[in-house]
Amino acid sequence: MLKFDFPFPCVIIRINCKLVYIINQNLQKILTIFKDYKSPRLCNFAEALSGKRKKGIHHSINQMFTGIIETLGYVADLTSEGSNTRLKIASSLSPELKVDQSVSHDGVCLTVVKVENEFHWVEAVHETLLKSNLGNAQKGDLLNLERCMLNNGRFDGHIVQGHVDQTGVLKSAKDENGSWLYTFEYDPAHGNVTVEKGSIAINGVSLTCFNSKPSAFTVAIIPYTYEHTNFHQLKVGTAVNLEFDIIGKYVKRLLNK
Repeated sequence: MLKFDFPFPCVIIRINCKLVYIINQNLQKILTIFKDYKSPRLCNFAEALSGKRKKGIHHSINQMFTGIIETLGYVADLTSEGSNTRLKIASSLSPELKVDQSVSHDGVCLTVVKVENEFHWVEAVHETLLKSNLGNAQKGDLLNLERCMLNNGRFDGHIVQGHVDQTGVLKSAKDENGSWLYTFEYDPAHGNVTVEKGSIAINGVSLTCFNSKPSAFTVAIIPYTYEHTNFHQLKVGTAVNLEFDIIGKYVKRLLNK
């Protein structure tokens, strides 16, 4: 196993100057890990943050999200394309999109295949339909939308790839008179874990876990997030998309090696 000059908990933090410093000081070791686990996207990201890679970083950074939702879109129509589903989405963001652009829909990275006025179309493949709540999407559903992060953008959330690990289920929602506490459960058989005060993306929204358990966790939702995402329409029993923290997943895998 590779040895590090910094403790593992230092890695499981949000993107900020501290993590950039860690990457700069330990770039070669981090790149070795990412290459060992065949992650060119994270490898390019580490190089871009460190300033070691000046050319060709736009595409790599462009395929990452931060979990800060830009707007809501609603499903205007769904059509089957073989085993895939094409979704017609209406949103204020649609006119600004371009064909072949990557956009997070409820935390699922999908490619825009058509744009027309206030609508855009994306196609979800069979695998995506099986692993995410898009398999149960219906006309009128609200989806959280976020475009990819620009290479000169701010990291206000955490690294979100748009690759849903599994779905979870809302078990309880408690009004705290100014905020809401949502508790979710998920199947631990997939090997995913949360950590206290760690990051997680729920329907593409970057949030912080607490009351972390082997198969459950709680998040606090402030009024702005409640109003500007589809959290306000979640009901007990609703399935949500979960993407666990990518840095935590690599550290867990490395420690289990």
